[in-house]
Amino acid sequence: MKLAISCSGTTLDSPFDARFGRAAAFCVVDTDTGAWTAHANPALSATGGAGVQAAQLVARLGAQTVVSGAYGPKAFDTLSAAGIAMLLAAGNEARSAADILALFQAGGLTQAGAPSHNGHHGG
Repeated sequence: MKLAISCSGTTLDSPFDARFGRAAAFCVVDTDTGAWTAHANPALSATGGAGVQAAQLVARLGAQTVVSGAYGPKAFDTLSAAGIAMLLAAGNEARSAADILALFQAGGLTQAGAPSHNGHHGG
């Protein structure tokens, strides 16, 4: 399965970024093989619609599940429509994307059943 993790850099050692639409990048991990790739988030500096654009990127990358700290209503709807499961991890600057992957593998993350906030407008 492909798992996308919002992060602030381009390696698994990069800090986890709890922002979904405004995360600097996404690390996409194949949980079966351990192979991973990193992808800059072009929505990072979007003037609007960052959550939707980030969700579209994650879908294009083939992720079946995404881990972030928060999902706005439009990102939530876009990810849901694409059949992508959303998991929540608390923001903590000491955590890396690799730490979040370990939490996922241990079953330590919760499913997002609804948007976690009302959304933001602009950058």
